[in-house]
Amino acid sequence: MEFNIDRYFPDTSQETGDAGRASFEEKRPLYLAASKHFLNHYREEIREMHNAGTQGSVVVRNLTAMTDTLVRKLFRSITRDVAQRGRVREPLTLTAIGGYGRGELNPYSDIDLMFLYGGKDQARVEDIAQKLLYFLWDMRLDVGYSVRTLQDCVEMAASDLTVRTALLDARVLAGSRLLFKDFEKVMLTQILSKRSDSFIKEKVAELGKRREKYGSSVYLLEPNVKESEGGLRDLHTALWVAKIKYKISDIRELIVKGVMTEEEVSVYGEALSYLWRIRNELHFHAGRKNDQLTFDAQINLAGFFGYKDVGKSLAVEEFMRDYYLHATRVEHLSSSLITKCSQREERALKIIGYFVRRHVGEGFYIIKGELVIPDESVIHKEPARLMKIFEYAQKHGVAISVTVKSLIRKNLHLINDKFRRNKDVNQSFFAILRSEKGASETLQLMHHLEFLNRFIPEFGNIYCKVQHDLYHIYTVDTHSLFAVEEIEKLLRGDHAEDLPLLTRLAREVDKRELLILGVLFHDIGKGEGGGHADKGADMIPTIARRMGLCKEDSERLEFMVRSHLLMAHIAQRRDLHDDKMIIQFARQMEKSENLKMLYLLSYADIRAVGTDVWTEWKAMLLQELYEKSFNVLERGDFRLEARSERVKKVKRNVLELLGDEYPVAAVKEELKAMTNRHLLSNAPQVIAEHVKLLLALEHEKIITRLDHESDGGYSNFTICTLDVPGLFSMITGVMAANGINILGAQIHTSSNGKALDILQVNSPQGFIITDVGRWKRVNEDLRQVLTGKTPVASLVAKRQRPTLLAEKAKPRFSARVEIDNEVSSDYTVIDIYTHDKVGILYQITSTLTELGLYIGVSKISTKVDQVADVFYVKDIFGHKITNPERLEEIRERLLKAVE
Repeated sequence: MEFNIDRYFPDTSQETGDAGRASFEEKRPLYLAASKHFLNHYREEIREMHNAGTQGSVVVRNLTAMTDTLVRKLFRSITRDVAQRGRVREPLTLTAIGGYGRGELNPYSDIDLMFLYGGKDQARVEDIAQKLLYFLWDMRLDVGYSVRTLQDCVEMAASDLTVRTALLDARVLAGSRLLFKDFEKVMLTQILSKRSDSFIKEKVAELGKRREKYGSSVYLLEPNVKESEGGLRDLHTALWVAKIKYKISDIRELIVKGVMTEEEVSVYGEALSYLWRIRNELHFHAGRKNDQLTFDAQINLAGFFGYKDVGKSLAVEEFMRDYYLHATRVEHLSSSLITKCSQREERALKIIGYFVRRHVGEGFYIIKGELVIPDESVIHKEPARLMKIFEYAQKHGVAISVTVKSLIRKNLHLINDKFRRNKDVNQSFFAILRSEKGASETLQLMHHLEFLNRFIPEFGNIYCKVQHDLYHIYTVDTHSLFAVEEIEKLLRGDHAEDLPLLTRLAREVDKRELLILGVLFHDIGKGEGGGHADKGADMIPTIARRMGLCKEDSERLEFMVRSHLLMAHIAQRRDLHDDKMIIQFARQMEKSENLKMLYLLSYADIRAVGTDVWTEWKAMLLQELYEKSFNVLERGDFRLEARSERVKKVKRNVLELLGDEYPVAAVKEELKAMTNRHLLSNAPQVIAEHVKLLLALEHEKIITRLDHESDGGYSNFTICTLDVPGLFSMITGVMAANGINILGAQIHTSSNGKALDILQVNSPQGFIITDVGRWKRVNEDLRQVLTGKTPVASLVAKRQRPTLLAEKAKPRFSARVEIDNEVSSDYTVIDIYTHDKVGILYQITSTLTELGLYIGVSKISTKVDQVADVFYVKDIFGHKITNPERLEEIRERLLKAVE
């Protein structure tokens, strides 16, 4: 693309007389208008090329050339003007450094300039620099600059890694080329040669720190196209390290030096071009510098690249899947090149290694802590050795060398159905899973090299599979591998102190390989669309036959995959004091070993979603469900115990506890008024405390009590008062108005009109609220609302005031309401799924009150931005709601309330 700048600027070459002597400052307004016109015209032309599908590399090249043309024109006009004013002239070179130096400008990239001079006339150079910089800044360009001598470059490069890196990419724009040649000599002799080893180590360390900051996984929810793993900076780092190691200026020189093949260099260029095309669109669409693939940016990019929704597969999910596939290859390509540059010369290594290598079988050797294969033909002769590579590396605790990793990638075509059914291959695979050294690291390496997808094609269906929501931080395959890692942490005893039960159960499991496979395969059905648990389970018999598993192991594996959502669902969304429901769940487990494995799988599944998803509250609920179900299975009696006898026993125990403190008649009256559910849901000691509160209500209108559960990360907030219509709705409104998060609620109303509601609460960030002043406000607000002095709606409305800050874009899903009349004998159970917002629980509970429904149990669950609340309700006569028209009315009113 040609950039004709002279058509925009006044022709100064023919100027004469006074006009010809006009200074740059006098011409500045004219130049500024001309520059803006030039930039706007050609930037729009380049954008049209970009929209038409031009490669990212071509667009970047044109953006760089356009900027070069403008900067050179301005620099020459300024230096000519300064020279005409009689200032002493000395060598001066305008140099592009950093990304601009590499010729990699995106639409709104920073423009980094260095004014390199001889050191004699600093004032003149500063004058030129300021004139150019202020001009470019007035054009709203992001320009960074430095004014340096050759000695400055040497000193600053020695002490600052960022400067040293930027100078690696220096490119002359205008001025003295002789001075720039001197700069290149200095770079080679005084900067690169002297500190090459330390530079490589520092760049590798910097890469590690960057991954800590931007995420140490390719598969992040909203990756940064420049900084995240698998992004542009990985490719840049590899090239910088290669420049230092091999003293090159262009990547193609690595072909001549035998470091990279023609194909690898081509792949490198294509990788850059793909990422540039994405970054170009991010910049053009935002109208500013932007490198973050936010949810709204992902949706725009999917449309821009022509992706379409197909069935339940969203266009944005398919786009992101391709992005992650690409990022994985970028990471592999860059890490391979960095590893080559970090090692000693391969030839020297082979000579030394000949004397120190250790043969470990199958044609494999260990040299300097790495598994190597001197004769690569052994793989073609016996493809089963591909699996042996991983087994031997794990067994001996060594890394797999870069050349062997490349060998695996080059021979993935050998993994066919015959390979998958090979007895030796599967024995090796199960040896890896059973190893005391742990399988997760080996499985992750198999996945990274795309070996795992070939060996288990069903797992390949979830490779880089994206779930477009805020809850799942990683792609499906990475989540599954992280879940395996969580199981291995239990097996190693990493959580022996904080999770003793789960640690003990993990170590008691009969076949750890089955547990690991169950965890690895739990989401395998997500590659097939909705109903992934059943779809994944249906795949298991085929996989099990291929791997040579017996029928019993196959059935247990199938059970784990089919049921993997069940335990978390019941623990978090069902009434764990419902004996009938517990017995039904225990029946589904059939054996205690199944229950153990499902408990472990449920833990790993939740833990591997993200750092903050597993909470002490969820831990407590899951453990309660496990223990109650385990007791039923061990007892072997699936009949309900006689409720009347249990109730009598609780009452007797409570009377014994309170007999000396309170009148027996008064205690008996309170116990008689309590529901059986209230009496059977709590230990006698707890019921005794409840009776004390209820008796004290004779003298108070409202009694509250706060107990912090430090180990659980929540507080029990108890409210005792006289029952009024919509009481629970009022309470949730006060909690919402005070920014208090409700995890769960037990709602008890005695037949004498007294209400005792116990809420499990914490802060929206998941911490216990200990601020005494805050709880004082809560109590005051409760009194004001419950005594009718303040409408609860006005309190919630204050909390819901719109913010001036723009809300971050997020995926949107339709709210839904599900009603179940089977799970509970006494209640109609309503599940509500919607997006979280201030006061949502109040909106739901107030709607239930308006519908004339009594709430008996409430379970609250929030997954980042998604609310999943459950309410056990009855009508005003204490009956379940069964009329279809009435159920439909409830569903419609609730949907309207939350949307």
